[in-house]
Amino acid sequence: MVTEMITENIGFFIYTFISIFVVVNPISGVVTFISLTSKMTHDEKNEIAKKSVALACLIALFFALTGNMILKLFSISVDSLRVAGGLLLFSIAFDMMHAKVSRESITDEEISQSQERTDVWVFPIGLPLLTGPGTISTVIVLMGSTEAIGQRILILVSIILTFVLCLFGLFFSRRIHKFIGYNGMLVFTRLMGLLLAALAVNLTSKGLINIFNLT
Repeated sequence: MVTEMITENIGFFIYTFISIFVVVNPISGVVTFISLTSKMTHDEKNEIAKKSVALACLIALFFALTGNMILKLFSISVDSLRVAGGLLLFSIAFDMMHAKVSRESITDEEISQSQERTDVWVFPIGLPLLTGPGTISTVIVLMGSTEAIGQRILILVSIILTFVLCLFGLFFSRRIHKFIGYNGMLVFTRLMGLLLAALAVNLTSKGLINIFNLT
C-alpha cells in the first residue's frame, strides 16, 4: 500500500514537472533574454534574471493557489479550462514546432520595443515570456485535477523547481547558446513543441470526455 502510494506520487510529480517545464520552456527564452540584455553588464544581467524569475515564479504560485477560487468566482469548470487551455497550448506548440517564439509569449514587435526599457524583468521577461497564459492555465488545471494535499504540494514543488532551472538557464544563457548553438536550440524548441502538443491533446481530450460524460 505504502509502496503503491510512493510510486503513484513519484509518477504524479514527474508528470507535473514535465508539464510545467515544457510549457515554460526555459531554453527557448534564452535567445530572447540575450537579445534584451545585450547592452547590460554581467551583474545587471544576473539581477534582471533573478528579478524576472522571482516574479514569474510568484505569479505561477499565486494562480496555482487561487486558481480554483477564480474559476468558482466566474462559474468556470476545471474541464472547461482544460479544453481552452489545451487549445491555447496547442497553438503555442504549433509555433514551437516551427521553431518560432510563441505569439502567446511575446511578439517580435514587443521584443523590439523593449530594447530600451529599464523594467524588462517585469515585461516582457517575467510576464509573459516565462509565465504567460499557457503556464497559468496549466498550473490551475493541475491543481484542480487533485484534492490530495500531498499531490498539490508536489505541484508547487514542480513550479519552484522549474523556475530554479529557469534561473540557472538565464545565468548561463550565453554559455548555453554557445554550447548548443542556434541550430541546436531550434531542434530543442521543436522537441519541446512536440511534447507540448501531446500535453495539449491530452488536456483537451480529457476535458471533452468529462464535459460530455463519454467514459
